[in-house]
Amino acid sequence: MTDARVKDWRIEQLGDLTGRRYLITGANSGVGFAAAQHLRRANADVLLACRSTTKGEQAIAALRQVPGDGDLHLIELDLASTDSIRRAGDSVHAATDGLDGVVNNAGIMTPPQQQTADGFELQFGTNHLGHFLLNHLVFDLVSARNGRVVPVSSIAHRQSPGINFDDPMFSRNYSASKAYAQSKLANLLYGLELDRRLRAAGSEVSVVCCHPGYTATNLQTTGPTGIMRVVFQVANVLAMRPEQGSLSEVLAVAGDEARPGAYYGPTGFGEIRGPVGECTPTDPARDEAAAARLWALSEELLGITWTVTEPA
Repeated sequence: MTDARVKDWRIEQLGDLTGRRYLITGANSGVGFAAAQHLRRANADVLLACRSTTKGEQAIAALRQVPGDGDLHLIELDLASTDSIRRAGDSVHAATDGLDGVVNNAGIMTPPQQQTADGFELQFGTNHLGHFLLNHLVFDLVSARNGRVVPVSSIAHRQSPGINFDDPMFSRNYSASKAYAQSKLANLLYGLELDRRLRAAGSEVSVVCCHPGYTATNLQTTGPTGIMRVVFQVANVLAMRPEQGSLSEVLAVAGDEARPGAYYGPTGFGEIRGPVGECTPTDPARDEAAAARLWALSEELLGITWTVTEPA
């Protein structure tokens, strides 16, 4: 990978990916599906991790109509259930002996106050903890190919002043927008922390973070309720299409130009849209002490220990 700063990355720069294998969460629609299309056209093998097997099978049927020689495989995954995540980890191991990249694409945005199957606030549990556990379970497969882990954040991370460690689930004073912003800040804090740990361990695995700008997807209609749903529906008229919004994910997971530890996305006004290039995380996202604390909290909540060690 090059150290050159990316300023206007285009899909035409993506090379042939024959023999490469990528796992994308939430790949049955929106940005995840569009990223799968781009990778498919480059002849990559794609594993689609989807909550609904019916929608996942429909997505695979649609992808088979896209020119490309790679294999397609469906993984059932509900990021709001650690039992489902563990089963998905087993399924991924059964399907392949290595991954060139994992894209943490799936997410939920500003729903009414709800909990995951394990009692976590739905957005923090799904967007952050679910991907933390999944990445932990399949990390050996990524390591086997010196692949990439791609946490997908959002411009909404800029709205969060930091992780609410006193009440990370917002159980006492729930705000859907604050909880969402926190979950996307957590994605970026975690990604940058994993990158630091990998570098310290001398690992060849890369972490490349990204965000899709403002892209019209089901995210704006399946989570928000009431007036916010109407606002998003109107705003979506001016949003990017998934084919464009997914470019930062494709660059991050498969582009030769991607730099470990970097953060890519649209670079226009407010990072809402525009040419894909390198973006700058907020100060709270670069807080190393908060990142280490979040890592420890994530391990505690999930009942796991994830120690990044030197490669064998």
